[in-house]
Amino acid sequence: MENDEIRKINNKIKVLEQKKKILEHKISSEDRKARTRRLIQKGALLEKYLEAENESIKDIEILLKVLADFRNRNLEYVNRQIQILKDDQ
Repeated sequence: MENDEIRKINNKIKVLEQKKKILEHKISSEDRKARTRRLIQKGALLEKYLEAENESIKDIEILLKVLADFRNRNLEYVNRQIQILKDDQ
């Protein structure tokens, strides 16, 4: 009797572990898809506003480093300009 109960409980544990793995995979897959979509959208915006569709990846990286440096050195100005543009929308 006890062995039968232990076997049933072990089977339930295995089923729950399988369900857990399936859910973890689903969440991971959804997160990956969301990240991919976000990266594509940001890349499209970069090409649109910086007219960078013909630039190499290395040149884009250099440009982004320059822009990041400018932003970091002029954070108040950049934030004000962002707010102005948001307010205009």
